[in-house]
Amino acid sequence: MSGNSLKKIRESLMMSKSELAREAKVSPITIARIEKNMPCRMETKRKILLALGFKLSDKNKIFGK
Repeated sequence: MSGNSLKKIRESLMMSKSELAREAKVSPITIARIEKNMPCRMETKRKILLALGFKLSDKNKIFGK
């Protein structure tokens, strides 16, 4: 699978884009862009991982390579 699995993981946790954005302290637009495979900063990925309850070492599970 190419790209990231953020949307699939977010939906499996029954979280809306707005909820994840609020938890990660980023904008819902940022979440939408990342789910469309647009690039984002490492710091943003870190916030999203922690908001989802993942460890930083799990980043490849969500964001791919």
